[in-house]
Amino acid sequence: MRTSPALRAAALAATATVLLPLAGCSDDGGGEGSSTPTGASTASPTATADDLSSQKLEWSPCPPPNTAQGGGESPSPLPGGVVWECSFMDVPLDYAKPDGRTIELALVRAKAKDQQRRIGSLVFNFGGPGASGVATLPAFGTEYDKLRTRYDLVSFDPRGVGRSEGVQCADDAQLDAFYQEDSTPDDAAEQKQFVQGQKDYIADCEENSGAELPFVGTTNAARDMDLMRTVLGDDELHYFGISYGTELGGVYANLFPDKVGRAVFDAVVDPTKNAEQSALGQAEGFQLALDNFTKDCAERDDCALPGATPQEVEQGIADLLGELEEEPIDGLGDRTLTQTLATTGIASALYSQETWPLLEQGLDEAGGGNGGLLLALADSLNGRSEDGRYDNSNAANIAINCADSKQRFTLEQTKAALPAFRKASPLFGEYLGWGLMSCTGWPVAGAWETPDVSASGAAPILVIGNTGDPATPYAGAKAMVQQLGKGVGVELTYKGEGHGAYNSKDTCVQRAVDGYLLNGRVPKTGTVCG
Repeated sequence: MRTSPALRAAALAATATVLLPLAGCSDDGGGEGSSTPTGASTASPTATADDLSSQKLEWSPCPPPNTAQGGGESPSPLPGGVVWECSFMDVPLDYAKPDGRTIELALVRAKAKDQQRRIGSLVFNFGGPGASGVATLPAFGTEYDKLRTRYDLVSFDPRGVGRSEGVQCADDAQLDAFYQEDSTPDDAAEQKQFVQGQKDYIADCEENSGAELPFVGTTNAARDMDLMRTVLGDDELHYFGISYGTELGGVYANLFPDKVGRAVFDAVVDPTKNAEQSALGQAEGFQLALDNFTKDCAERDDCALPGATPQEVEQGIADLLGELEEEPIDGLGDRTLTQTLATTGIASALYSQETWPLLEQGLDEAGGGNGGLLLALADSLNGRSEDGRYDNSNAANIAINCADSKQRFTLEQTKAALPAFRKASPLFGEYLGWGLMSCTGWPVAGAWETPDVSASGAAPILVIGNTGDPATPYAGAKAMVQQLGKGVGVELTYKGEGHGAYNSKDTCVQRAVDGYLLNGRVPKTGTVCG
């Protein structure tokens, strides 16, 4: 999803995205910063535009994800023993200078099972912006294995992400301190500290990645995808975009409508909302998800949280957060659970209904003085691994958001907006409202108020909205359909919970998606599942 720089997509299982700025990254496994990347392309750093279009990718078994991608082990083979392969593709840093400096994009693929009936490559973007497709697609590849019957499954780290010239900002120790800070300042002294923290973070980004920051925006990422389409040998781009990936897909369709193949947008970003409107909508979305969680809890006899009604359960959560503002509790190791980190942990668990039990357990334990589980949930959203190292997803998130959005908020403007945010969500409102300042002082001007996704003449795009989605509210799907233009967007509604629909395993949704991508059957617009 496109998140306002204050949340971020940690629920990769639901498909990713999120907010707060973060991510110091060392590279430890090839790619950016490595002299011998695995699976390099044949183009050179001084390649011409023609060289880039005709480059041949050299695929080899994938190494373990590096720190910027989140770390871990090499991806396991798929059913049947198919091995995930990785490569690098060269793209221009600046498309206005196509014969100038190039950078490498990291790619991953698993070949189609039925090569005789192979349609082509199906390219995935999992959102954020900032999610590593090279790490995410193998992690959840079995969920898309039916699509592999006729497609090579392909994903990539967009520019600025993971191994693709990953944006670097603060280091791990600085990030631990940054996330301990109060993100909802109450008085002048706290506000001064908050503003200084934002300035320091942005200064680190400029110092470590200043040359790349002007070029990490969504328009360049869309151009990269079209070059990828050519290099992969496809006449059309077949695409599965999730969360922010739907915005990227919409921008691609606007730029290259005649190159759109079979495409699916799931967990849809509203292309008509600017940064402030998006953040406000997200506050409403997370409040809706919290209301649904507290309702479920209050209706169960075995709920561990106090309260006989949803309102009483939610008040108990609010009381806990108030207590944490006054006095943090023990978390993990020598780190404590603060109000900000607890709010982040709650948001993280609301991305998927499957993690509601963890949220209930974490809140119950925090009420007894043990903040470990809520802190672990916050870490997952903030991109922190158990060994204390951060991926670069949040650094990339803010860099891409700020390269795209023109809006910059002063302290006074942010404070003036807070009442609307509090009204949208008593629990998440201030948390997201203060996030409006994430791009204040950013060294690169934003490209747009809202992206142009009009795509007259493009092939049908299946657009799926989830009525209970906290991160990309349901109304965004209808807005995307309208903006794509007549005859392009095909709307499907899923009545469910969590971020996204396809991975909910709802058979109605999966039949519609699989039927379109595999057999070209376009569902009737207005179809309702769930």
